[in-house]
Amino acid sequence: MTDPLQAVREFILGRNPKLGQVPDELDLIDSRAINSLAFVEFIFLLEELTGEPIDPEDVDLDDFRTLNAIEARFFKRKAAR
Repeated sequence: MTDPLQAVREFILGRNPKLGQVPDELDLIDSRAINSLAFVEFIFLLEELTGEPIDPEDVDLDDFRTLNAIEARFFKRKAAR
């Protein structure tokens, strides 16, 4: 299986090729690497990668701010189960 965090990186780079790379601590919101137009698509990607729906009532913008935050919220929590 493909590394889910790598799929997230590819999604971001696919929409922001000028970045060249996505550092783990890059603020994806402030840098506009994920903008409001791509955010819904990004949620769908995370749902696909985790196999679980994401309830908008249960998310905090900080969960999407960096790759480290995304990994902790969506991938490490699932692995710990």
